[in-house]
Amino acid sequence: MTDKKLIGVDLGGTTIKFAILTLKGEIQQKWSIETNILSDGQLIIPDIIDSINHHLDMYEMNSDQFVGIGLGSPGSINFEQGTIKGAYNLNWQDTPVHPVRDIEKGTGIPVTIENDANVAALGERWMGAGNNADDVVFVTLGTGVGGGIIANGNILHGAGGAAGEIGHVTVDPQGFMCTCGKRGCLETIASATGIVRVARDRASEYAGTSQLKAMLDDGQDISAKDVFDLAKENDDLALIVVNYVCESLGFALANIANSLNPKYVIIGGGVSAAGKFLVDKVDAAMRKNEFATIKSSTELKLASLGNEAGVIGAASLIKVD
Repeated sequence: MTDKKLIGVDLGGTTIKFAILTLKGEIQQKWSIETNILSDGQLIIPDIIDSINHHLDMYEMNSDQFVGIGLGSPGSINFEQGTIKGAYNLNWQDTPVHPVRDIEKGTGIPVTIENDANVAALGERWMGAGNNADDVVFVTLGTGVGGGIIANGNILHGAGGAAGEIGHVTVDPQGFMCTCGKRGCLETIASATGIVRVARDRASEYAGTSQLKAMLDDGQDISAKDVFDLAKENDDLALIVVNYVCESLGFALANIANSLNPKYVIIGGGVSAAGKFLVDKVDAAMRKNEFATIKSSTELKLASLGNEAGVIGAASLIKVD
């Protein structure tokens, strides 16, 4: 059994990442293909099957050498039926697709599926910053804000499958309108797009000297990275924006920590590239809003696996006897 392998698949809107791993979570081979969302996304599952079979042939391997395939995907997952729908960035609308049935049939290898944010959380917990702890909260700051909650070693799904939607924690009831239909979601502030939104909003009221203000007044496109880079250089407006973002994020994460008392709260996603500068500010905001037991037992950390978190976490879905 120790010679058996795992396959992790991380299905995204632009690329599909694959990895062959040992049972201990070590990546031995990895590759990726473009996600073809044409024809209502009906080519995606056949592409996954073809890519796996092609690479197994190339590596002179066969299906008997694998315990299973783990697949992380966006969308609403029906775990009993092994179906996904509502993954709109894949063009999977309201008609369920059947990745478990189809990939198992196409490769001869058992398949397990999970939400993409949850597999990233599982990856960081297993082989990354989570140190395989039983209780971990993972938040990813990208175009939106996603997350995954691991309690007693298990991913929380909730009654409607929406547990871990950290991006929709309300931090400002009178704040920006969110795409979900309510105001003041964390996603409207702490995502990459939210940070730019906050910068534009604060710039409209700012009268001081600031390079960020000058860039916005000049009509330049800015990114969250620009805002953080300027804040690190003590640009006054950029610091105002970053401090608000980090206060809001720390407030939300403190309340999650107060509710769940995880061993680690892990921040990942593109915005986390701001590194220690971001973590120090968020940690200060968290500590201000945590009660004593949480302060002494919950630690804020940066994610460590980068783009490999998804495939590692997907592989960890496979139950190994």
